[in-house]
Amino acid sequence: MPAGLRRVILPALCTVFAGAAMEAAEPPIDRLQLPPGFRVSVYAHPVPGARSLTWGAKGTLFVGTMQQGRVYAVTDADGDGRAEAIRQIAKNLDTPNGVAFRDGALYVAEISRVLRFDGIEGKLDQPPVPVVWSDAFPRDRHHGWKFIAFGPDGRLYVPVGAPCNSCDPETPIYASITRLPAAGGAVEVFAKGVRNSVGFDWHPETKVLWFTDNGRDLLGDDRPPDELNRAPDAGLHFGYPHCHGASIVDPEYAKGRRCEEFVPPARALDAHVAALGMRFYTGSSFPAEYRNQILIAEHGSWNRSRKIGYRVMLVRLQGDRAVSYEPFAQGWLKGDKAWGRPVDVLVHPDGSLLVSDDEAGAIYRIQYQKPAGIGE
Repeated sequence: MPAGLRRVILPALCTVFAGAAMEAAEPPIDRLQLPPGFRVSVYAHPVPGARSLTWGAKGTLFVGTMQQGRVYAVTDADGDGRAEAIRQIAKNLDTPNGVAFRDGALYVAEISRVLRFDGIEGKLDQPPVPVVWSDAFPRDRHHGWKFIAFGPDGRLYVPVGAPCNSCDPETPIYASITRLPAAGGAVEVFAKGVRNSVGFDWHPETKVLWFTDNGRDLLGDDRPPDELNRAPDAGLHFGYPHCHGASIVDPEYAKGRRCEEFVPPARALDAHVAALGMRFYTGSSFPAEYRNQILIAEHGSWNRSRKIGYRVMLVRLQGDRAVSYEPFAQGWLKGDKAWGRPVDVLVHPDGSLLVSDDEAGAIYRIQYQKPAGIGE
């Protein structure tokens, strides 16, 4: 075992859901609205508390959760677009929201540490005992859950949210996106002034990092906005807690700072939508105009007088500019009642789009089929 890594004692448990258990009480996907030519199906259910998604090298879909403390491995062995098995490969973890995969190993982010499950795809029925890959992160539970992903530079990017709604923490690691070498090592702060990012991705051509950020609460129903940000370089400051959006000076923590000092959002999103997972669409089965555009899962508001979010949004780009922000999939919210809450999006190797939903405990698959009469 490499120096610095240590084993984690976990219960030896692999629970497999299959057959009738996976068919029971499926979510009402007929309520969802999509652009013409798109259709949605249930890819996997039940996946209780399904949140962050990542692919293994052999086609296993790994799924993180929060309150359940569990991690799942979802497999579609016959490739028919519906998972045959949902395995619970870990339980009793501390909010294992984030999952990432590299060189045969699954990385799982807890509140204060990152675990590594070596050779996991060959051991789904008898998961290996993980090692602690890094325990360099704070134990604060407020915004302590993490989305993680390996960047084009081979480093693991790990956000550290602000330990509050709005405050000015003295420790530099808070309100940041950090990164660590794949071999392990010291934590580097890559982006500062980031209140709470729970989703990011790299542009497939420019390799620039884009990320969502949740705006602070208690400034009203319609301010400040959630944000879509672009970080072409390390060391940039995105405003929190001094400034929100492009121009909203914080009433408590501005401390004489001006919004012009910070990097403005690439796109202001609607306030309180809880923008979480985001990915560039890199498949080839959607129409060409979707290629390299951004899809964002909006988990939905909790503190707004009229709820908003609970949808998947499309942000269209022209070069490095985000020029539009429009619904792609919606219908999880009707009036003030929501039956589902999207968390993450992930492109399937076949070009369809997977969407996780921690409220309904499901993963959906969105496909495109050219409407009859078009291009004939």
